[in-house]
Amino acid sequence: MWSVLLSLAIAGHAFAYVADKGRVIELDGVSYYTGGTPIAQLDINNTGEALANAAPVSGGHDLFPLTIVEASSGNFSTEELVDIASEYEGLDDVFQRAFLETVYLEPPGDNASLSIDTTSIETSLDGLNVKLFITTGDITGDSIPVVASTITPALPKGPYFVSAYTGNVYKAYRLYHDNNLAFIQGVVSDEQGAYMSLPAITENVMAKSIAVPSRLYYKATKEQPLAGLRFGVKDIFHVKGVATSGGNRAYFYHYGPQNNTAPAVQRLIDLGAVLVGKMGTVQFANGDKATADWVDLHAPFNPRGDGYQDPSGSSTGPGAGIGAYEWLDLSIGSDTGGSMRGPAAAQGIFGNRPSTGAISLDHVIPLSPVADTAGLFARSGSLWAEATKAYYPNMQSNWTTLPKTLYSSPALSGALASDVNPVAVPMIESFVQKLGDFLGTEALPANYSQLWAETRGDAPAVDEMLNLTYAVFVSHDQWQLLGRPFFEDFAANNGGRKPYVNPGPLARWQWGQVNAPDEVYAEALRNISTFTEWYTTEGYGRRDPESCSESVYAYVFRSGQPSYRDEYFSASTTPPLGMSDSRVAVIAGAPEVIVPIGEVPYNSTKSLQVEYLPVSMALRMARGCDYVLASLVGKLEEQQIIQPVAAGSRLFP
Repeated sequence: MWSVLLSLAIAGHAFAYVADKGRVIELDGVSYYTGGTPIAQLDINNTGEALANAAPVSGGHDLFPLTIVEASSGNFSTEELVDIASEYEGLDDVFQRAFLETVYLEPPGDNASLSIDTTSIETSLDGLNVKLFITTGDITGDSIPVVASTITPALPKGPYFVSAYTGNVYKAYRLYHDNNLAFIQGVVSDEQGAYMSLPAITENVMAKSIAVPSRLYYKATKEQPLAGLRFGVKDIFHVKGVATSGGNRAYFYHYGPQNNTAPAVQRLIDLGAVLVGKMGTVQFANGDKATADWVDLHAPFNPRGDGYQDPSGSSTGPGAGIGAYEWLDLSIGSDTGGSMRGPAAAQGIFGNRPSTGAISLDHVIPLSPVADTAGLFARSGSLWAEATKAYYPNMQSNWTTLPKTLYSSPALSGALASDVNPVAVPMIESFVQKLGDFLGTEALPANYSQLWAETRGDAPAVDEMLNLTYAVFVSHDQWQLLGRPFFEDFAANNGGRKPYVNPGPLARWQWGQVNAPDEVYAEALRNISTFTEWYTTEGYGRRDPESCSESVYAYVFRSGQPSYRDEYFSASTTPPLGMSDSRVAVIAGAPEVIVPIGEVPYNSTKSLQVEYLPVSMALRMARGCDYVLASLVGKLEEQQIIQPVAAGSRLFP
């Protein structure tokens, strides 16, 4: 009777859809995430009982650790397994020896046979804790349980989790804390061409968990030279299946998961890199100060020095993440007026503004198409150079030499000297000298406004001509392309309500509506054309048939002065005004990269200790010469004129 009533009750109700989003499990004190979608199947006809007799991982219920090992020959020795375990530990932060409880031996080649005798290997496996071997080959002996089985399809070497009940095999993702709040959210592949927000959290203050897959799963090829490198992306770039915030909560919830992945993100994925999360941004890629201007979301923490320095922006999260986390290799940010270069200098890492138009910015929240670009952050100049050369799809590479002319701005003398930390001056002078020696030349003093006056004496002063240009085109374009349609969309779906926007972006939009009508905007574009024509013919952006760029232009970007994140400033009322060395690349569309050259001490008012902050230089070339600029950076690191930096409070601990 009860069974009949229960059946009728069930039949009268529709079942809710239950989706497996994966699990958080712990193995020897390390937290892992397993995706809800299996990537392969282990035939459990012979293995299920053997696996079930072992102890499952904590929180995993039926899940067991598994390591796939690729045998190098048909006669596999256990000494080889010991060496492989050490190799895996050196290459991969996801792998640990606890994964060796179950070892799946992959024969060498599709039709190769594999033979191993476990009778005499017990002593050689001391410390590896192997409890079960699985292979398709012929294994003899009884000192360790052995079963014959197969995993379909074949998987790369490395650590996995397997269900003893179903045979489902899952990737192993290690979970890391985002202690510096660099990320908006972690993401993982849904194994179907899109991504999903990481449904996994480990306990921490305000921080998210970020899941990273084993590096052992990936092997670099000509087509995928960046295979296995982990990257995050500034949260203005859309990723299919995941919502974009743009640093704004209303935008995130209103528009929801996106249907497309930005080509600038897909490019890294196609090159083999692994997307692990969306990262913090100044709201809608504008220029706010930490912490007071960040209302909707909290500003990421700069890891350098005392940990309470301004991380700069607007690519704040991507810069802070690369500076903070050794487990993160690359990140994508954007630069319109300095949003890559500022965070790169503040965190003491490598980061670039490419030539305008170097890569598509479709499916990206715009600031202004006039100057929006996508760049890469890295801790190593050689890695940044390798990634940059691969990242920009239309970059010309058939150049035979490096530029033979070096210009250096007058930042160490005259009126600008007060902007440079005197402790950093010897370091800066040494770098410029070494750069000149490497190029086979001496640095020539350079000043764009003085050169303009000498060559265009009948024209208005360049700083006067371009004083409002940047402010006009960014405020005009973002209001027309983002602000206005966002307000209209939100109001239409929320009873006429206006979405909240931080004071900084809102002030810029309001300024643009008053001060940047169409005729003023058109004049700004004419001024850009005038300056660009001069810069490429008479200025410092002339091209060369052998080296692409006739010269390298170097100037000080940051010299190690403290800039605390708890300072208060006057409220923003306008977009950035004026013209400077850092604005030249923006107006001329030229490539520029920040390179860290050292660090200097300061007395922290927060830690009350001597701490250290980065010193960074900017290097610029002619428009379209990104490949040569990347080559220069790579060669400078080869010659130890610049060096890779560490993650954490010090560049060179």
